[in-house]
Amino acid sequence: MAPGTRPAKMSLTCLGTSDAFGSAGRHCAGYLLDTRQGCILVDAGPGILTAMKAQQRSPSEIDAVVLSHLHGDHFGGVAFLILEYCYESPRERPLVVVGPPDTERRVFELYHALYAEMRGKPLPFEIRFVEAVDGSVTEVVDARVESFRVPHQETAISLGHRLRAGGTSLVYSGDTAWTPDLLRVSEGADVFLCECSTFDTRVPRHVRYVDIAANHASFGCDRLLLTHLGREMRARSGEIPDQLANDGLELEIG
Repeated sequence: MAPGTRPAKMSLTCLGTSDAFGSAGRHCAGYLLDTRQGCILVDAGPGILTAMKAQQRSPSEIDAVVLSHLHGDHFGGVAFLILEYCYESPRERPLVVVGPPDTERRVFELYHALYAEMRGKPLPFEIRFVEAVDGSVTEVVDARVESFRVPHQETAISLGHRLRAGGTSLVYSGDTAWTPDLLRVSEGADVFLCECSTFDTRVPRHVRYVDIAANHASFGCDRLLLTHLGREMRARSGEIPDQLANDGLELEIG
């Protein structure tokens, strides 16, 4: 989306569509969701600043960050956002960060591990942390974020989110094992952004494409977009009729 413009309803820009290993040279998870009134960053892999600036998007556009879980390839970039807002793009308005329990502690633990000299220094802007759990509803700018738990970690909470704005909706699975619940939570969504790490290789707590294919007729979303793609998915893309997300992909929603 061109700087300074707002979508008629909602739009998606993919910043990072890789698994944790940077497969095929793509960045780790990060997605910009532009609404009529604001900009939400959904997940924040460690390369989001590079990805945003390569696409001529300014980090100052971000009103809120919505995190699925606290693995480094999904939240590590928050530390770099904080540094950006302290120095490169000075921020005055609050930043809202929505995430699972323990997000605030983990974010600052990471930030201070990477930049130890910042420990004890007050930030020049406010960060408002909002804890999300299964069934949580959070209002962020003009969007409604409905969170649901997914099976990805044994004890810590991993979440997917349905984001509604402008009469449209996007469902994001976060990282998850295959579960029939994905059919339920994505029902009626304009876009279902679903993780799909491998084609047929079993990887604990992640989705394989063969699971998607076996349930294809049961999806009730308007558009299925596969992301968190590992090297096997990229290598076998010619066998996959569904759309694979790529860094830089832009979609109008609704």
